[in-house]
Amino acid sequence: MGIRDLVPWTKAQQLPTRQEPFDPFLTLHREMNRLFDDVFRGFGLPGRVGNPLMEGQFAWPRLELSETDKSVTVSAELPGLSEKDVQVEIANGVLTIRGEKKAERSDDSKFVSERYYGSFERQISLEGVEEDKAHADFKNGVLTVTLPKSEQSGRNVKRIAINTN
Repeated sequence: MGIRDLVPWTKAQQLPTRQEPFDPFLTLHREMNRLFDDVFRGFGLPGRVGNPLMEGQFAWPRLELSETDKSVTVSAELPGLSEKDVQVEIANGVLTIRGEKKAERSDDSKFVSERYYGSFERQISLEGVEEDKAHADFKNGVLTVTLPKSEQSGRNVKRIAINTN
């Protein structure tokens, strides 16, 4: 099996392949991908490839987490939204960012859109932060939530020795 066999090509993007021995599992894999692509196109959604709703490794909004000795910072890209469209909560060590991006088109004409619309929610589990001192800033479509670390967070670290056999 070559690297091309691992890439989920759609019909329009299919590259010519060289003759390889018949592999029933690979054939089943390709047919299932084609079946799911056809089904979701029938609902007006793009196929599996490039659709953040269908791919597990992508979630919207995209996040960036950074940590220093004193704080944890979570940044979320929210293009086209304002601070009124977003809600940020923290409870029991879980930071929740939720909101909704509404479609801007109001007419019933047919069009193609690759933009994401709808409700979203992301939850990030955080330990050792002071929830009551968290603050959020929204600027140029980027939400930045800063959470100071608690004094106990650094003390709970225990180094584990590695044994060699």
